[in-house]
Amino acid sequence: MASAHSEQLPAARTDFTALKLLIAGGFGVGKTTLVETVSEIRPLRTEEDLTEASRPVDSLHGVATKTTTTVAMDFGRITLRDDLALYLFGTPGQDRFWFAWDELSTGCLGAVVLADTRRLADCFPSVDYFESRSIPFVVAVNCFDGLRTHTPDAVSRALDLGPDTPVLLCDVREQASGKDVLITLVEHVLAQLPGR
Repeated sequence: MASAHSEQLPAARTDFTALKLLIAGGFGVGKTTLVETVSEIRPLRTEEDLTEASRPVDSLHGVATKTTTTVAMDFGRITLRDDLALYLFGTPGQDRFWFAWDELSTGCLGAVVLADTRRLADCFPSVDYFESRSIPFVVAVNCFDGLRTHTPDAVSRALDLGPDTPVLLCDVREQASGKDVLITLVEHVLAQLPGR
C-alpha cells in the first residue's frame, strides 16, 4: 500500500523530451565556453586549476594563458519549447579523462567537434571516436580572435571527413554563433534519419 505522502506527489511528465548533445574536442579549444555561451541556465562546470603536475601532460601550445581544465564534464540546457529541451554535455579534452566519454555519449543524439586550426590534430581523436560509434557529428572551427585562416573545405580535407559531415566556422564566445553550430548539428542529425 502506498503511503499518503507518496500519493500526493505529482505525476512525472511524459510529454517532455530532452535531447542530449555532446560538445567535444581537444584541450583548450572552447568547449566550456560554448556551453556557457548558449546555456539558458547557469552551467554546471567541473573546472579545476592546472597544476605543475599537469605541465608535462597538458601541452599549453596555442593556449598559453589557459589556467583551468574540465575534469569531468560541463552541462547546460536550452529549452526549445515547453516539451522539448537540448541538454549539452561538454566533454573533457585530455586523454586521461576519456574514460568518461563512454558514459557521456550514451544516449546522445549527436556531437559537435570543436577544432582549433592552430592545433588541428587535437580533434582527430574526437572525430575517430564519433565515427567509430556511428554518432552523427559536425566540426565547428573556433575562430579565436576572428582568425579565419582556413576554409571549411580545407579543414574537411585535412581531417579526411566524408562529404556529408558539415564543417563550419564559429566564435564560441558569441551566442548567435554557438546557436548556429547547434542548429547545424540538429539539422545534420535529422538528415541522417531513415526516410529523409
